[in-house]
Amino acid sequence: MILQVRRWLPGRRLVVVADGSYAVLELLDACRRLTNPVVMITRLRLDAALYDPAPPRQPGAKAAAQEGPASAHVGRPVGGSATVWQRCAVSWYGGGLREVELASGTAVWYHAGLPVVPIRWVLIRDPRGKFEPQALLCTDLEVRPEQIVAWFVLRWQVEVTFEESRRHLGVETQRQWSDLRFCAPHPPCWAFFRW
Repeated sequence: MILQVRRWLPGRRLVVVADGSYAVLELLDACRRLTNPVVMITRLRLDAALYDPAPPRQPGAKAAAQEGPASAHVGRPVGGSATVWQRCAVSWYGGGLREVELASGTAVWYHAGLPVVPIRWVLIRDPRGKFEPQALLCTDLEVRPEQIVAWFVLRWQVEVTFEESRRHLGVETQRQWSDLRFCAPHPPCWAFFRW
C-alpha cells in the first residue's frame, strides 16, 4: 500500500506514521531506499539494540563492518544522569499543548542477516510522571524531535475514528456479519472451468 501511495504522489513528501508493529527492518529499509524515500515514524522498543555508524572501511579489509560499537540501549538512559533532556511544549492528544522532556540521537538499528537502517530515535518522558517513558524512531535523520512527536500524535485522530466506527457501526467485528452472507448459494468452483 505504501508503494502504491508513493506512485500516486511521486512529487510529494510522504510521511507514514504507524504503530510498533511496523518497526520492521526490512520495511524501514525498503521505504528509505526508494528513489523518492518514504519517511517512516513508528514506536521503538526501549530495549532496542542500537549501534553507532560503522567506521570507514580500512584498506585491505575483506568486508566493511555493518555497525560500529554498541550504543546504549534506548531505554537505558531514561533514568540515567548522562541523558540530556530538552523540555518543550508539543501538540498532544486532545488538541492541547503538553510539556514533555525529549532526548534524541541518531544510530543504526541492526540485527544479523537484516538490513542496517540509520534512524533518529526520540525518547519522551513526562516531567510529572503521568505516563511511562516511550521511544519513537524516524527514518529521516534530519527531522527535529519535536516534529517527530507532533506527527506521531496526529495518528491519534485516526485511531479514535477506528474505535468509534467499531463501537457504533460494528466495523471489524462480528456485528457487521450478515446471516445472508453465509447462506447465499455459490456455484461450485469447478463450474467456472470448462473442459
